[in-house]
Amino acid sequence: MSTAFLRGVLMAHPSMPAHLVPRPVPVLRSPLGLAHAVTALLAVVIVADVLHFGAAAYMMSVMGDVVSGGPGDVDMAAVDRADTAIASTSVLYLLGLLGTATLFIIWFHRVRHNAEVFAPDTQRRTPGWAIGGWFIPFGNLWIPRGIAQDVLRASQPDPYASEVRHRGLLNAWWGMWIASNIFDRFTTAQYDSADDPQAVHDAAGWLMTGSVLDIVAAVLALLLVRRLTAAQNDKAMAGRHPLQPAPQHPAAGGPVPGA
Repeated sequence: MSTAFLRGVLMAHPSMPAHLVPRPVPVLRSPLGLAHAVTALLAVVIVADVLHFGAAAYMMSVMGDVVSGGPGDVDMAAVDRADTAIASTSVLYLLGLLGTATLFIIWFHRVRHNAEVFAPDTQRRTPGWAIGGWFIPFGNLWIPRGIAQDVLRASQPDPYASEVRHRGLLNAWWGMWIASNIFDRFTTAQYDSADDPQAVHDAAGWLMTGSVLDIVAAVLALLLVRRLTAAQNDKAMAGRHPLQPAPQHPAAGGPVPGA
């Protein structure tokens, strides 16, 4: 029904009860394209983490040589190469992370929208929280996870089952994501404050550990995106979602209650 037609009906029959006015019905929107894009960008982040790990390992090796050798044994060209490698891979990682986070939130809102079609009564927060929840200080430590669990529940064949499929994967990713973020802040502070070869050597080792945590978190995120997207696609293809009731309004030319 067009907006113009609806406006005409209301003007012709101002006494029409509000519950008889047809309302927009949510429809499924495919998350496949967004999921493919997020998956590709997560792969970029993983590659950037691998390169950053290699750059940190090279820096650790160079600083080890500096610590074990005398002042005259310092290879400044190697030090410069190691520093450039750390800086370059850090920029690549940040760019990949920014693009991934943007598309991930868009995908996250899309699957939350679809959950409103599959089983709206299982959702504890409105779709807007799928975006806003990420930007609330401290609240972003648990709000998105709760939304993701509700979406997982709505996307499984029986949304009212006692168990939620893939909840273990969700918990593993969420815990690793928080741990890697906290550890990244620690390692960056350690590296930036290092003021002698031994300190730089040790900080490079922390950077390597942080890269490993980031890789694990990215792999778990990739698996979650693929499995949740597949669950929604399978459910939509099987037609296992509630049919919306037809709008209850008088037929054209028919009697209008109360007229």
